[in-house]
Amino acid sequence: MLAFIIRRLAQSVVVMLFVALIAFIVFRYVGDPIASMVGVDTRLEDQEIMRERLGLNDSVIVQFARFIANAAQGEFGISYRLQQPVTELILSRLPATIELALVSASIALIFGVIFGVYTALRPKAWSSAGIMALSLVGVSLPTFLIGIGLIYIFAVELGWLPSFGRGEVVDLGWWRTGFLTESGLKSLILPAITLSLFQLTLIMRLVRAEMLEVLRTEYIRFAKARGLTQRAINFGHALKNTMVPVITITGLQLGSVIAFAIVTETVFQWPGVGSLFIVSVQVVDVPVMAAYLMFIALVFVLINLVVDILYYVVDPRLRVDGGAGK
Repeated sequence: MLAFIIRRLAQSVVVMLFVALIAFIVFRYVGDPIASMVGVDTRLEDQEIMRERLGLNDSVIVQFARFIANAAQGEFGISYRLQQPVTELILSRLPATIELALVSASIALIFGVIFGVYTALRPKAWSSAGIMALSLVGVSLPTFLIGIGLIYIFAVELGWLPSFGRGEVVDLGWWRTGFLTESGLKSLILPAITLSLFQLTLIMRLVRAEMLEVLRTEYIRFAKARGLTQRAINFGHALKNTMVPVITITGLQLGSVIAFAIVTETVFQWPGVGSLFIVSVQVVDVPVMAAYLMFIALVFVLINLVVDILYYVVDPRLRVDGGAGK
């Protein structure tokens, strides 16, 4: 187990170094940082002094090494647009994105597994057919269109929920949360549902397909022959073996929720990291763009690492193969 984790950590470090190289190229060669930080009336001598102070005259290797060292410490420079440390900007927006992602992933996982199991155990029921038909909405319609539709129905027509913003938040010092206020919880409902629909549909269809496949296997027939109850067969054997690929997909989708919350945050004007990235792209705020790229890569690397470890724990065949390899 320890060797497996060390091997995965080494692979994760290699991936992060490769992403850091891409981020450095974006940071170094997209636009002129001096031109973005000074006005048109700044003298060339002053610009050269700033260039020397920022280390832009150093060799590419020295600049890349400095970028790696700063990134390892969470330092990505100053935002061209806001003239604030990029790390502080991202950390101030991070709670909103994480809360939205966690709620969306929870909705997708819980209802995806429930609907997937239900439609697998009752494949010919009219309710299963209705669920499968409705699931096409989450697959075929784009996220922004779903969000606009939910805003029109529940915010404009019914007036039940707010159409934009995060609502009131409580500052806990190290975290700003909307979970502790009524307006914060109401503001979270529509964007969380919008962001979760695609993942919910994917998980539901995966659970349904895997469970139907498991229910046809020989050991399920053997369990029935032994006289086990249907509940024990469905949930103690079939669902347990179905969860191995579900863990993998769910982990990857959690990373996707955080990475691709950009559209949802834009539609609902959610003050998260995704909306910060969109504004940064519009004004070519390169340090924020590079930091966002590194942040998303770190999220995917960490989630993949956790998924690999869970996969190793859940599936005993991997442990047997690892022992045989030794």
